[in-house]
Amino acid sequence: MGFRVLELFSGIGGMHYAFKYAQLEGEIVAALDVNTVANAVYAHNYGNNVVKTRNIQSLSVKEVGKLRANMLLMSPPCQPHTRQGLQKDTEDKRSDALTHICGLIPECQDLQYILMENVKGFESSQARNQFVKALENARFYWREFILTPTQFNVPNTRHRYYCLARKQHDFSFPAGKIYEEMPGSKTHDQTLSQISEILEENVGSEFLVPDDVLTKRVLVMDIIHPAQSRSMCFTKGYTHYTEGTGSAFTPLSEQESHRIFELVKEIDENSQETVKSEDVIQKRLDFLHQVKLRYFTPREVARLMSFPEEFDFPRETTNRQKYRLLGNSINVKVVGELIKLLTTEQIIE
Repeated sequence: MGFRVLELFSGIGGMHYAFKYAQLEGEIVAALDVNTVANAVYAHNYGNNVVKTRNIQSLSVKEVGKLRANMLLMSPPCQPHTRQGLQKDTEDKRSDALTHICGLIPECQDLQYILMENVKGFESSQARNQFVKALENARFYWREFILTPTQFNVPNTRHRYYCLARKQHDFSFPAGKIYEEMPGSKTHDQTLSQISEILEENVGSEFLVPDDVLTKRVLVMDIIHPAQSRSMCFTKGYTHYTEGTGSAFTPLSEQESHRIFELVKEIDENSQETVKSEDVIQKRLDFLHQVKLRYFTPREVARLMSFPEEFDFPRETTNRQKYRLLGNSINVKVVGELIKLLTTEQIIE
């Protein structure tokens, strides 16, 4: 029998794509999420027969047994553990679903493999301790990781916590630590792809950074150039909030954009007025327009998160929804490689 995968907190299907990336024999037997917009995207790509709009706390041991699921892939809500959040941990209502799953794991006898993803910081939480205790009660061998896509030749920083667990036999690399690279890997010798490789052609003007943001917030933006091999972690607040939600793109070289920003800096330094005149503001804005600064498109963000080209959104999905859904998803390549490690222990060279 091949792998029978239960995908929880399934979102837009990142784990599904990661399982496909790993090229294993098997199928997704059920995908559960409460987010109807995410489920519509999942169904658009995979059909309605797998994804269900369900509260995961309603999932029972009997139901898991009926599905004959032997692999569990999940990415529980990260909000209880994010630096920007209240960090209420297990006291946050959004942790209740994971608590419920921790109660199920020791009772689900068919489960042989588990992969769980969460935000960096989860490793020091009470929720993590609860999860690990459930694994040990169910006699799983387990290992923890904090990895980022840049270690897999993807020019995007997205540090995430991962836990791999399996019943059949122990891992060949020791327990007792959190791995910050794939065991035995030589990822530090890899050359990262350039941002130019993920860009769409003929991007519309609707993705240009608006004038009010250019005027007030451009100096705190993370600006990426075509020849660079990096980008910030994209979050669900991308384009809605300026700082810390993801990078912006300019087609200019780093040298050319630096020259323009120096001219803007001169304008700021030469203007002695506390409140700048309209002429000064306009002159400054004229220079900033030359940078042609824009947001990465949803397709480009999806590429940076290693989603395949066939992945698509329904026509009715707004760009705002696309960014939120992608920001809540996973990096397909990282999770795909971890699924390989979980099931075959192939080491990336």
